[in-house]
Amino acid sequence: MPTPPEMSMDRTTDLSAVGDTGLLDTLQHEVALFARRAEQTRLGGVGQVRNSMDRAAYLLLNRLDKEGPMGVKALAASMGIDSSTVTRQVAPLVDTGLVKRTSHPEDGRAVVLQLSPRGQSRLEEVRSSRRQLMAELTHDWAPEEREAFCALLTRFNGALSSRMSVQGPSGGPSDRSDS
Repeated sequence: MPTPPEMSMDRTTDLSAVGDTGLLDTLQHEVALFARRAEQTRLGGVGQVRNSMDRAAYLLLNRLDKEGPMGVKALAASMGIDSSTVTRQVAPLVDTGLVKRTSHPEDGRAVVLQLSPRGQSRLEEVRSSRRQLMAELTHDWAPEEREAFCALLTRFNGALSSRMSVQGPSGGPSDRSDS
């Protein structure tokens, strides 16, 4: 099986450059546990809002909130996923009134997705609940620890994202046209 150029170094060299294999074993195990627990709880927050919005919906609504109205292709590109996936994930958000489909202001034939007022309200409710959960989980952490964890997790997610854009979800070369 051919390997991409950035992966062509032998594994021993890669590991020795990064550090102790015991530490790397612990890291991969903890990441696996985190992924499972995050899915089990969906890190959905506390109270009545807990588990009330799936990950895909949260990420799509959050992106529309932060970046503003956009077309399906632009939304897919900004999230690093397929347009068909965005179309499938947005449909129930439109059906429930969380997202509006409108005509593009410059090209009436094109469709733009936009967070609705109901979607904005719902997103803030979920964000608030999730903030409360994060506060509870890290209540005994120093502010510097929270900041360091956030910075490292952001960096880790960035590295995963970069790897996915180069290799694609299957681990082989990416077939995405936006990378």
